[in-house]
Formats: sequence, C-alpha cells, structure tokens
Amino acid sequence: MIFHKDISHRELASFLKNKTIGLAGNKKLKIYGTLTCKSGKRMKMENRVFFESEYEAVELGYRPCGHCLKLQYKKWLFDKFT
Repeated sequence: MIFHKDISHRELASFLKNKTIGLAGNKKLKIYGTLTCKSGKRMKMENRVFFESEYEAVELGYRPCGHCLKLQYKKWLFDKFT
C-alpha cells in the first residue's frame, strides 16, 4: 500500500506509467476502487492510498467501491451477509 501524501507527483506518474499501482482506496472508509472512479477522484489526498492489486486491498481489509466495482461489491455484500 502506498500513501498518496507520501509520494511526489513525479513518483505517482512513474508508478502509473510502470503499472505499479492499479487501484486506489480511501484509508478512512476502507474502500478501494479503480483509478478512474468519480468517487475516488473527489477524496482528499491525505485519505488516498494506492494498491498494486485487488488482492492486496482485500488482504488489508478494504471493500470494493459500489460505483466503479459493482460486481465485486455485490459479491462482497452477498458474502458478508450469508
């Protein structure tokens, strides 16, 4: 997990170019989603974290975003309440 507040714009650009990060999350809400999600783009930089993979986000206790990852979110809901 990479904290947005701990990296420079140049480092972020490098991570994106090299595909080191694939998902972003909100550390306070423990939600992860795509880098293009409208909800994710509105979050404060100090709350944003980046993940290499969905596996990493889930292992750290984050849940899928209901806007950009609808199928994963529905599966998460189903698994949580069954």
